[in-house]
Amino acid sequence: MLIRVPKGWELPESEATPEDDYYSRRRFLGASRRLLASSLLGGALVGGGILSASEEEQSKRDARKTSTPGDGGPYPPKRNEKYVLDRPLTPEKFAISYNNFYEFSFNKQLVRLYAEKLVTEPWSVEVGGLVAKPQRFEVTDLIKKLGIEERLYRFRCVEAWAMAVPWVGFPLSKLLDLVEPLGSAKYVRFVSFNKPEWGPGFADTAYPWPYFEGLTMAEATNELTLMTTGLYGKPLPKQNGAPLRLIVPWKYGFKSAKSIVKIELTEKRPSTFWNQVLPQEYGFDANVEPDVPHPRWSQASERMIDTGQRRKSQLYNGYGEYVAKLYKRGASK
Repeated sequence: MLIRVPKGWELPESEATPEDDYYSRRRFLGASRRLLASSLLGGALVGGGILSASEEEQSKRDARKTSTPGDGGPYPPKRNEKYVLDRPLTPEKFAISYNNFYEFSFNKQLVRLYAEKLVTEPWSVEVGGLVAKPQRFEVTDLIKKLGIEERLYRFRCVEAWAMAVPWVGFPLSKLLDLVEPLGSAKYVRFVSFNKPEWGPGFADTAYPWPYFEGLTMAEATNELTLMTTGLYGKPLPKQNGAPLRLIVPWKYGFKSAKSIVKIELTEKRPSTFWNQVLPQEYGFDANVEPDVPHPRWSQASERMIDTGQRRKSQLYNGYGEYVAKLYKRGASK
């Protein structure tokens, strides 16, 4: 997720415009001319998040590729009514055109253009480590075997913006059951794809590619933790982490690894991407805790990406009834 470096003459974060989101972690590390150019270009696009006419047509074509109810195909799936929202759904056009995916671009609005190079079929994920039955699964086979459902979740970025999305997928616990975790497994590690020919971001050696993240076993097997294959009743767009991404709705979005190719169960707590890059700013847990500020801005409120409305942040993003028992307060530090 992008990180903003405030200047002395800038407004407080609570009054900042979306353009400021582009001044990222990369700037903290030392921005290159390429990033600066990308940021300036992005500034002209901020606030839109609207698909062009050609992109609208592509979206319609993608929709026609999906199944219709009753034809035996997986999309659109049935909604699980257990998971409800306290806010309207974010319109699809915003959720698929405002994306952090550094492998492709530092500019949220340009990610969807560069991500077209991502080849998502066929796609397999290797699941191993401390398991009795390590296996490699094709994503299409997993969908058939485990089934998929739609869940309405709040999504919160560490940058203090938010959206509400109808994700589609299956509980991670179902996938882990297939490989039979050993009693010694305490953590789950996730690794994203590593294809420099697909993403220009891999050329940036300031980052330890490929992207990697981790959860405790208790977090991974929590009922909320979703291996996601779609959104808005359709397969995941490439810019949203196709064809398989993680969604952990009580944590900041950077914990939800995209385009996953490997899942490994370990006894030792794994290193995570942003904790390795900026350990003083990003801990392992990364739970949404409004009273635990980021070192450079408050997390007390969030901005909805479609309306700009500011809302009070909720502890664990409003999912405390499911996850509060897993933590001692302040663990995100």
